[in-house]
Amino acid sequence: MAEQQKKLRIVMYPWLAYGHMIPYMHLANHFAKSGHKITYIVPPKAKLRLQSLILYPSLITFRIITVPHVSPLPLGTENVTEVPELFQHTHLATAFDRTRPEFESIVTALRPDVVFYDLAYWVPLVAEQLEIKFKSVCYNVVSATCMNMIKYHSSSASATDQSAQLDLSVESSPSRFKEREIIDTLFGETLTFLERVQAILTYCDVISFRSCREVEGEDCDALSREYNKPVLLSGPMIPELDDQTELDPKWADWLGMFDEGSVVFCAFGSQFSLDKAQFQELLLGFEMTKLPFFLAVLPPKGCATVEEAFPEGFEERVGERGVVTGGWVQQQQILSHRSVGCFVNHCGFGTMWESLMSKNQIVLIPQLGDQVVNAKILAEKLKVGVEVERGDDGWVSKECLCKAILCVMDENDDVGSLVKKNHQIWSQILRAPGFMDDYIHKFIKDIEALADSQ
Repeated sequence: MAEQQKKLRIVMYPWLAYGHMIPYMHLANHFAKSGHKITYIVPPKAKLRLQSLILYPSLITFRIITVPHVSPLPLGTENVTEVPELFQHTHLATAFDRTRPEFESIVTALRPDVVFYDLAYWVPLVAEQLEIKFKSVCYNVVSATCMNMIKYHSSSASATDQSAQLDLSVESSPSRFKEREIIDTLFGETLTFLERVQAILTYCDVISFRSCREVEGEDCDALSREYNKPVLLSGPMIPELDDQTELDPKWADWLGMFDEGSVVFCAFGSQFSLDKAQFQELLLGFEMTKLPFFLAVLPPKGCATVEEAFPEGFEERVGERGVVTGGWVQQQQILSHRSVGCFVNHCGFGTMWESLMSKNQIVLIPQLGDQVVNAKILAEKLKVGVEVERGDDGWVSKECLCKAILCVMDENDDVGSLVKKNHQIWSQILRAPGFMDDYIHKFIKDIEALADSQ
């Protein structure tokens, strides 16, 4: 009779952003389903938000950690959503690094077998310093392509390994993605963002991604060669749509007014807020399409509500054809609604997978660095969507937005027809029975084997 697999003691400590914490929560549920015990380290406010996502409360425990105050951040800042300007994230990284002593106390008491982390580059150093023999797994919720692109900027990187042959040079997108400026920015007290990324990939025992080889195999192999260590993949880990959770009747009733596949849905995530002028240009672009549309975006900077930033006469001209909300919506349920036919998004990594697995045409308006890379994966590598052209000011005009939407929504358009055909192929691959389960099952087995190798 085969020996029963040892149940692991796992610690998870992701970066202070819900876009990182939520995927870690899903990962925790998968490990708990296999009987492993997880201690998930979070600040107090994050615990309140993540509590409802726990599926195995007997095996997943939150451990509260205090994020120290770092000037000039507001008192009580614990998450990137509370830091409106990107340049201030370096101060949050400083606060994050200053949680190290408390983290050391936690792992000293718990003596875990495995620790999952991303931007806390010092986690493996803690194991060495305190002589605690846990395995460190750098679990990244950004794309392997993005990490490979960042690695490419280091002096040690081989030019032959440049991110799956995508053109990711500064010259390819000067107004959209100032790569060198972003990665050379100080991120914390002592390291630039590039140096932090190099540290997390260098010090860990294993590199891992929330991805699959079908999409990012070349980049995973390049990183494995560069850092001489295994790269493990958990699969995209998009939670299955809960059939028991119905769409808010307010939105269901509105969507029910329109024909199948006719509504354009737009969402930019919970982190990025547009300038008022950009927000208005966006709305005017949707108005120009003459199609029904549903926008779920944060109020623009300096505005308490989306309504106060509407262009003059916008509501009167659009009428019931358009909905704009600044509140949270059930994105997966909306994407699966029969009336929705197009998804305009910022191409965050989780949203990238949701786009691929949906039935909807894809239009991309990336905002931040990794989102630009993800958009290139979809638009240039897989050719399943269209990225909106930008002007010299770095933003999209209403005319370019309208053109991109109508292009993918027109069945007779050559580009629209091509991306729809390719999207259907990739959606079938990702939705194939057992695809997701096989990835996460192998990932868990690989981590179990890693822990046994201590």
